[in-house]
Amino acid sequence: MADLDANTITQAVINRLSECRDPRFKQVMTSLVTHLHDFIRDVRLTEQEWISAIQFLTAVGKTCTDKRQEIILLSDTLGASILVITLNHPSEQGSVESTVLGPYYWEGAPERALGSDLAEGVKGEPTFYSGRVLDVEGKPIAGALLDIWSGDGEGNYDMQLPGEVEMRARGRIRTDAQGRYWFRSIRPNFYPVPTDGPVGDMLRAMGRHPYRPGHIHMIVSAEGHEPVTTHLFVAASPYLDSDAVFGMKQSLVVPFERHEPGSLPSGERMDVPYYSAKYDFRLRRRR
Repeated sequence: MADLDANTITQAVINRLSECRDPRFKQVMTSLVTHLHDFIRDVRLTEQEWISAIQFLTAVGKTCTDKRQEIILLSDTLGASILVITLNHPSEQGSVESTVLGPYYWEGAPERALGSDLAEGVKGEPTFYSGRVLDVEGKPIAGALLDIWSGDGEGNYDMQLPGEVEMRARGRIRTDAQGRYWFRSIRPNFYPVPTDGPVGDMLRAMGRHPYRPGHIHMIVSAEGHEPVTTHLFVAASPYLDSDAVFGMKQSLVVPFERHEPGSLPSGERMDVPYYSAKYDFRLRRRR
């Protein structure tokens, strides 16, 4: 058996996959080994750098809790999340574009009636959201589900607030028979991703800022259609052009119009100034 060197080790590892019974797994692992070894050779990685990388990944895992996903944050800030999403969820025939899920999704938000205030008691400027859920041909989709969440007006999600155990600024609503939706929440503000963990250390070492532009999250789904994980971004928000997780897409940027106290389009009375934002979501049929 010949000794392995810096060039022959790669093929030796790939050869060990000869008995793999899963063709896709074999393809993925062959490519992973090839690119990993090429990277190590390209930068001539030192032993100390390799150990530091292992320690970094270990710290990322240890930082994860039931309310904090540091591994997703690492994927997001390296652009890996948005790359996977863009490859797997292309916008076709005018369907709404996808973007990152982010680390603050909390499954099981309560289903609320149309027009509900999802952010009651939450800091921030009141905002009336409305629009329709349509198919790519423009036909309304009745009963489509919008799973909605956002931070407060200071950029803090409920998961981040000390001692907070209840869901805030979250809820699920369904469209009416004409595919229409409307609800109240707050106007999202820009905010930094968490920087008190290993991903924050990485961003500082890279000379990067940690900020995301103001946005509200939505997962929009309907029977017989492809679900989409997306955002609505606040037009003119800082950091639209340098989103720390590379998730901003121009088609998702929405004007937030300011209004004086008065009646909402739904007929409710607002005694304080408020904003409105309108957007139609178009979903592709499931293949």
